[in-house]
Amino acid sequence: MAEEESINISINEGEPFFAHEVTVNFTPTQFTFDFKCITPRTDPRSKTKTSFQLKHNVIMVDTWHAKAMLQVMANVIKKYEDDLGKIEKPKNLSKAEKKQKAIIASQPQEKTEAPTYLG
Repeated sequence: MAEEESINISINEGEPFFAHEVTVNFTPTQFTFDFKCITPRTDPRSKTKTSFQLKHNVIMVDTWHAKAMLQVMANVIKKYEDDLGKIEKPKNLSKAEKKQKAIIASQPQEKTEAPTYLG
């Protein structure tokens, strides 16, 4: 009778967190997703400065997997909306964006040229 082989698997689970923001970049061979969580903190030692905690997790995938992820997300979002209704931008977020645009529009704009690195 053949001996059963056992396999040891070590799982290193990352700490889950809520991502407020994601940055996506690419190279010819991969996409990089940088998920960020920015949280204000109160530091009793500092009476004048605001503290923030920034956590981020970087996920890199090859280009084919990035495209496959896009399809998976489209399917999951469709199922979500079929079950629970259309996903819409929260009204508070729209209101905050309008307020921010008004602040930016009221500030004087400086004309600066973007640097070019193409010679």
